[in-house]
Amino acid sequence: MGKHVAVLMGGWSVEREVSLSSGAACARALEGVGYRVTRVEVGRDVAQVLAKLQPDVAFNALHGRYGEDGTIQGVLEILGIPYTHSGVLASSLAIRKDKAKMVVAAAGVPVAKGVTVSRFEAAKRHVLPPPYVIKPIDEGSSVGVVIVKKGREHPPQEIARPDWPCGETMLAETFIAGRELTCAVMDGKSLGVTEIRAATGEFYDYDAKYAKGGSIHICPAQILPNLYRQIEECALTAHQAIGCRGVSRSDFRYDDESDTLVWLEVNTQPGMTETSLVPELAAHAGMNFGELVKWIVEDASLNR
Repeated sequence: MGKHVAVLMGGWSVEREVSLSSGAACARALEGVGYRVTRVEVGRDVAQVLAKLQPDVAFNALHGRYGEDGTIQGVLEILGIPYTHSGVLASSLAIRKDKAKMVVAAAGVPVAKGVTVSRFEAAKRHVLPPPYVIKPIDEGSSVGVVIVKKGREHPPQEIARPDWPCGETMLAETFIAGRELTCAVMDGKSLGVTEIRAATGEFYDYDAKYAKGGSIHICPAQILPNLYRQIEECALTAHQAIGCRGVSRSDFRYDDESDTLVWLEVNTQPGMTETSLVPELAAHAGMNFGELVKWIVEDASLNR
């Protein structure tokens, strides 16, 4: 039997269900390629659970806060358990969309113009001229994203409601019309570019991402070769500037009419079901799902 891998999944972020799906898929695939796997549904006692379990590697399939923001990475560093994906610093930087944008822009990657504001301020007045997008600074999976369309008289009121689950600080950015594009980076190389289209509506929101038939993935993206290469170069630059390890995925918007490309964010722990974007791009590059998760496990380390 191969290495003992603890697959960390669940957690308590708003992306818990997504993480459970990723974790289950990765656990099955790892067993299929010969690893001894323990599924760990992460709670506040995760340090005690892992200290008792003593796995050789932790496969981090958590998404969102606490699992993707450097928190669980710090626990694993303290416990001395090698883990997958990015380390403490890169994880905590990447999840803060506003800070990550500053670093990536300084490295020469084009980003959308934006401003960081409290959710209450953004509910009182338009913080940018419409159209713009406003989103939590530290959530993924399009959780809490609101598009303020051109001509909308009032700022978004939903973000000021008492039961708002996505934090107090928001990032508002100029809305870039056009295509949604994404590029995965693995082992210092691009896996390719995918265009994502919502099957219904105009926005690749949470339901479009995860509901069956909610989105259409065009892999590889049918775009001009020079734009394809530019996206690959920008994704690699972002990966390196933030200090990511293992596999990451950068998201972009491209407006055909104005020939405007902007980088939106990097996902340090992208979705990992067999039909998720990174596994699709890996398959396009000639690597099946089992080979992908095996590479991720073998890449695991400390001091990432």
